[in-house]
Amino acid sequence: MEFPKHLKYSREHEWVKVEGNVAQVGITDYAQSELGDVVYVELPEVGTDVEANNTFGVVESVKAVSDLFAPVTGSIAEVNPQLEEEPELVNSDPYEDGWMIKIEMNDPSELNDLLDVDEYKTFVEEESK
Repeated sequence: MEFPKHLKYSREHEWVKVEGNVAQVGITDYAQSELGDVVYVELPEVGTDVEANNTFGVVESVKAVSDLFAPVTGSIAEVNPQLEEEPELVNSDPYEDGWMIKIEMNDPSELNDLLDVDEYKTFVEEESK
């Protein structure tokens, strides 16, 4: 299981890569492995406002349909167009080609509420028991 050190993580299993005032978001390797084969991803339109800890979309796998939660508040700056045709990228490359959205953050201090890699690993271990 992969846990890149340079990312922040939410308790809902989203990862965040910060580039200036923009948060790139996807689901973690752990989340995609728990979901199984992803067959569909529903993402918001560019310009949509999202609020931290509220849903921004849905991921559908052969096992379940799961909500996706925004780790920060802001406006959707970009969505990954590849996921419409290739939702399986969430499984094969969750941290690069399988990214989902980019959020222009309203309040970058919300990043302080997210977990670092060690905290996330501990969280996953406890949740897996």
